[in-house]
Amino acid sequence: MMANFFSQFESPSYMGVPLIAIAIVLPWILFPTPSSQWINSRLITIQGWFINRFTNQLMLPLNMGGHKWALLLTSLMIFLFSINMLGLLPYTFTPTTQLSLNMGFAVPLWLATVIIGMRNQPTIALGHLLPEGTPIPLIPVLIIIETISLFIRPLAL
Repeated sequence: MMANFFSQFESPSYMGVPLIAIAIVLPWILFPTPSSQWINSRLITIQGWFINRFTNQLMLPLNMGGHKWALLLTSLMIFLFSINMLGLLPYTFTPTTQLSLNMGFAVPLWLATVIIGMRNQPTIALGHLLPEGTPIPLIPVLIIIETISLFIRPLAL
């Protein structure tokens, strides 16, 4: 039984060890490390093929400027995929159920996209705060509402 309403948000622990630390470290232990041999093992070959195909599919709809995000997005997706797959095992903990992990990924990526958008295309980025054809008396209210919705995005997504 829960002690209070907010105890459901606490990170679970087993014998004093927080399970989120184990669940975050375990996927990286499971991936094989490349060796200095000329011929790789089948596991390393399949891993390399999977990462290359995944990166190609991820970057296919983007222009060349968006390809600099390939390493970050590919590693993030493989990490989340492996953590969620480990969560399918019985009696295991899935750390993506915790708000702290999701916000830890969402806020920096959201902030990076907002800052890069403001730096590279400031008029387009600021143009999203005001819809086209807005009546003049509604402009201040809509700018405030759109700014609030911009800041709520990481929590909502």
